[in-house]
Amino acid sequence: MKLVIFEDLNKAANFYPISLSRPVFELRCGIFNLAEKISKRLAASPSAFLCRSYLTTTFKRRAGTVAVNDLAAVKNDTVLMVNGQVKACSLNVQAAGPSEIGMSGDQVVYCRLSGSDTAKIDAARIGVETLPLVAGHNLPIKQVADARFYQYSWDVMLDSPHDITHDFKLIGKRGIEGTIEQPSGIRGSKDDIYVAPGAKIHPMVVIDASNGPVYLSEDVEVHPFTRIEGPAFVGRKSLLLGAKLREGCSIGPVCRVGGEVEESVMHAYSNKYHDGFLGHAYVGEFVNLGALTTNSDLKNDYTDVEVLLNGQKVNTGSTKVGSIIGDHTKTSIATLFNTGSIVGAMGLLMATGEPLPKSIPSFAWFIGGVVTKGFGHKKLYETAKTATSRRKAEWTQDDLDLWEKIYEITAPERDAAIRKGRKQMVRKQ
Repeated sequence: MKLVIFEDLNKAANFYPISLSRPVFELRCGIFNLAEKISKRLAASPSAFLCRSYLTTTFKRRAGTVAVNDLAAVKNDTVLMVNGQVKACSLNVQAAGPSEIGMSGDQVVYCRLSGSDTAKIDAARIGVETLPLVAGHNLPIKQVADARFYQYSWDVMLDSPHDITHDFKLIGKRGIEGTIEQPSGIRGSKDDIYVAPGAKIHPMVVIDASNGPVYLSEDVEVHPFTRIEGPAFVGRKSLLLGAKLREGCSIGPVCRVGGEVEESVMHAYSNKYHDGFLGHAYVGEFVNLGALTTNSDLKNDYTDVEVLLNGQKVNTGSTKVGSIIGDHTKTSIATLFNTGSIVGAMGLLMATGEPLPKSIPSFAWFIGGVVTKGFGHKKLYETAKTATSRRKAEWTQDDLDLWEKIYEITAPERDAAIRKGRKQMVRKQ
């Protein structure tokens, strides 16, 4: 059986701005991303990924030898295509069996194809079809009652604390293989702690696993006066600087974290070096949060948080949602985000002394309390190139092409915000 993991193209925008620059199934939840969870659930490595066409080139760099938007490798084989939004814990499907489509409501859970059916795949149409199925095939439909989906980025963030515990057990590693300098404190069972080779824990650090496991990856460095509360995951080469890492945090690789962070996901390569509170947030890659940048994650009346996503109000169904912040966005010192803020990618945001608007478009120069064009998006690319080099990463022509496409995709929302900003500036004069 060959495993193929695909995006539901109709739902990808629900995960903006995090999904602007990556497939939905790359979102981090717990220790693994969604595709990795599906792969482990089915005990099968993916043979191919299907995603939005403009992501193909940059995603190929991360997919390694796995095919992207190319099904030539699975033709004539039995194939199981799985929706990358499916919660892996709810995925119950047999690899062997007749060709069929598993549906839950109006969403495809999986599509299983026999070898004779994969031989008929029109590979040229894959990537532009709404669903990556065999065009023109009338396959039997099976209703899957127990399948559950991530529908928005905050769903992933809210599940992450529980998934850290689940993933820790799945990995099965425990014990101290790195170094912990004394005096330091460990609370809870040592069986719920894993410190990987190369990790360095300085003196005066507390690791509290009394309410969940703590996994510190290779070459993590933890500076004095840091407290890490489980469940927690910290990715390779990340640095904690006197941080108060509250329960439920998943920190990706090559991040720098200080201040207070609670039940949040930082995807990778992002910087929250200084004091300030980040709670119930999902932060993309190469984000820099200036000193004292803080978000609210709870309304004063304790009601469900509503967000403004793609111009539509959405009830999150949760009382705890902070900020969703897209890749390459930078904030000034003392920036304040309101509860349920959706902050676009590639933005430059200046503090106003008050909470910023709950919806800020991608490529925004937020200056003087309004969205402006600033010095243009090409200047933001120069900053992105500098930021990637500081993390020993590379900004390539492929990255530039990707972000030019994202600039085009996000233009309507941004242009409307800029027009509104101009009117506001006129009224102030």
